[in-house]
Amino acid sequence: MHTRSDLELRPQWRKSLRSAVKVKTNKNLLAMPVGIKQKEHVDDVVKKFRTENFTIVLFHYDGKVDGWWDLDWCDKAIHIVAHNQTKWWFAKRFLHPDIVSTYDYIFLWDEDLGVEHFNPGRYLEIVKSEGLEISQPALDPNSTEIHHRITIRSRMKKFHRRVYELRGKTRCSNISEGPPCSGFVEGMAPVFSRAAWRCAWHLIQNDLVHGWGMDMKLGYCAQGDRTKNVGVIDREYIVHKGIQTLGGTGELTKKTKKKRGTSSGSSGLDPRAEIRRQSTWELKIFKERWNQAVIQDKDWIDPFPRQQRRRKHKRQSKFVDLYD
Repeated sequence: MHTRSDLELRPQWRKSLRSAVKVKTNKNLLAMPVGIKQKEHVDDVVKKFRTENFTIVLFHYDGKVDGWWDLDWCDKAIHIVAHNQTKWWFAKRFLHPDIVSTYDYIFLWDEDLGVEHFNPGRYLEIVKSEGLEISQPALDPNSTEIHHRITIRSRMKKFHRRVYELRGKTRCSNISEGPPCSGFVEGMAPVFSRAAWRCAWHLIQNDLVHGWGMDMKLGYCAQGDRTKNVGVIDREYIVHKGIQTLGGTGELTKKTKKKRGTSSGSSGLDPRAEIRRQSTWELKIFKERWNQAVIQDKDWIDPFPRQQRRRKHKRQSKFVDLYD
């Protein structure tokens, strides 16, 4: 009896009952939450991955599946529909480690990513050669939204594992051993090995659908030293377009745009503000659950104890563009 499954499409019958059903099983998986407004962007991404024989899973959060059938690859993809649900909600329910155990790598990406400078095959060559269990492509410095310095592309590197940042609230020096200075990827475009995903899936909380706080803990799933097994690939990079989708209008965000005086919708609620409020609350709950789990597991030893000594910097300077 078989103990594993996958997400490959299979025919309902074969020409001869004696002939074996030959189904080519792809080695890697791309899963994305999608809405019809971002169809063009998603098409660009999927075409890149199809040429490398990826299995494609699309999570339709707007329920509009019929609008995709004119794309030549649409009937080759897996389509899962649930209205107004997030990427992490879908992943928790449909990407159980036992279901995706046949795939070497799982790409769990957002839909607002530009892939003009990205090749999945070359990306995985770097990941494998450097022994990275968790990774992400670097972000073009001109991306609309960048939240962490470590995710920005270095033009001079093939990949990097850490960043040095000597100004602002986050100080990353040569003694910084944890996220977001090292051992860190962001939630928009993570890539997991099979073993790392089996761990990361358990970090996704069934009722905390926005996934806030997970990125700071993913290093615990790196199958060893997170400062070595987690990295950002510079040679194959993407553009974060910063498009508000679920809960938003589907338009490009503008950080410099002033807040509107009127709220969205007839209910008087601003969906984006409500989602941020919910996410902040979920982050608080996630931290509480993590701390409680640490207390309850008497046998667990933290492999990454916090650095007790902090080096004092006599001067503040701008970003130091150094990578390791």
